[in-house]
Amino acid sequence: MNQTETKVTNILNRIRPYLQNDGGDCELVEIKDNIVYLRMMGACIGCGSIDFTLRDTIEALILEEVPSIIGVETVD
Repeated sequence: MNQTETKVTNILNRIRPYLQNDGGDCELVEIKDNIVYLRMMGACIGCGSIDFTLRDTIEALILEEVPSIIGVETVD
């Protein structure tokens, strides 16, 4: 695991308990061309707040703490 993956994984591990409290979770699929690809799981699938959670929480933290990352996208 390279340094960028380690930083992103650490951020996800900090966020994960909050997702799990609501029955959801996320998984790092890959980092390609400085974009983080996540798979949202559990209650996150179909949740009306997923866009807020993804953009205003997960992406905001990753962009702030890992300057090389330019975006976060979800995959099925």
